[in-house]
Amino acid sequence: MDGRDLGRVFDDVPEIYDRVRPGYPDELFADLAAVTGIDARASVLEVGCGTGQATRPLAALGCSVTAVEPGVGMAALARRRVADFGNGAAFGNVATFGNVDIETSMFEEWGDRGRRFDALVAATSWHWVDPSVRWRRAHDVLRPGGWMVVLGHVVVRRPGEPEVYAETADLHERFSPANPGWGHPPLEDEVRATDDAWGLADGPGNLFGPPVVRWYPTVQWFDGAGFADLLRSTSLYRKLDRDVREPLLDAVAERIRTRMGDRAPRRYLSVLRVGRRAG
Repeated sequence: MDGRDLGRVFDDVPEIYDRVRPGYPDELFADLAAVTGIDARASVLEVGCGTGQATRPLAALGCSVTAVEPGVGMAALARRRVADFGNGAAFGNVATFGNVDIETSMFEEWGDRGRRFDALVAATSWHWVDPSVRWRRAHDVLRPGGWMVVLGHVVVRRPGEPEVYAETADLHERFSPANPGWGHPPLEDEVRATDDAWGLADGPGNLFGPPVVRWYPTVQWFDGAGFADLLRSTSLYRKLDRDVREPLLDAVAERIRTRMGDRAPRRYLSVLRVGRRAG
């Protein structure tokens, strides 16, 4: 699935995405600022801003933020969410709100117009950018000594705690048999023990130095309907045909109501990866 598909997949449900997707802990942004020195004088490029979950806390650091988002509906909602940072103005596919500019484009096709940035931030989006160009493009739009910042969430579980997939594996196999995406999330301690550098199969080679990696535990609690909406906002379920996805999610919601007391956790380790531009 490439960036164009991504824009379509999530653009169907921007309001649900904005309501149910996890944000990032305040501590993460405090550490980001401490490691990189980002302050009111800095310029930040955000790649794949979605509905602005990371854009708003970045703007709160006082830096100028240029956010690029391929989904028209997602970008429109992000513009509404950041409008409180200043009076807005829109010009074509660019909207400006105080210290935030939001531009509708794929990063691979985005016109940088010679602009160079102190940091590039990708929040749960870097894996969607074409791996054949992403690291070189990031290197090119950063100033010498600039920072590459990759944020994300890893879904995890804790021993002995009821977990939704374990309670619904039979439903998943009934509605979408042998789907390679189905599977239990890893244990939290297993994820903490990993040292996976940039967290992707491909690395930046010699374009960026090794990253600082920090983990932050977070949890969301949902009733059955809310958990179904969370799954409805994820790529794994968005890619299912509607006539498979919706009956499956209805069954998952009912299972949470009847077997889990209509209260289910979604645990994450949020992760901050920060590395410096080489050369």
